[in-house]
Amino acid sequence: MTRIFLVIAAIMAGFSVAAGAFATHALKAKLTERAIVIFETGARYQMYHALALLLVALLLSRPQAPQIPLIAAGSAFIIGIAIFSGSLYALSLTEIKWLGAITPLGGVAFILGWGCLAIAAWGFQ
Repeated sequence: MTRIFLVIAAIMAGFSVAAGAFATHALKAKLTERAIVIFETGARYQMYHALALLLVALLLSRPQAPQIPLIAAGSAFIIGIAIFSGSLYALSLTEIKWLGAITPLGGVAFILGWGCLAIAAWGFQ
């Protein structure tokens, strides 16, 4: 899982940088200011949680790492990025309002990921 999480974290972080640049340069003239803010929020949270996933991967490589809560945390961060950031990207690009109702599910996944990371931290010796 360490390698998988490291690869996904790197891809997600790189995509976050690309998304931010895309919003700044290609979308500024095409989207409303509100849509740009929504898109950039998705990119920002994607980067935060790509870095959190990187931390999870590094912690998993430690010999006495509590595997189950760390794997749960990493999985929750990946799901959160897909749902939270993905729904914000789609909402800003399509203006389909019901996509905003999906976003909090990604936020819940992020919160669960941080909770699992806290449990894992408590389990380290």
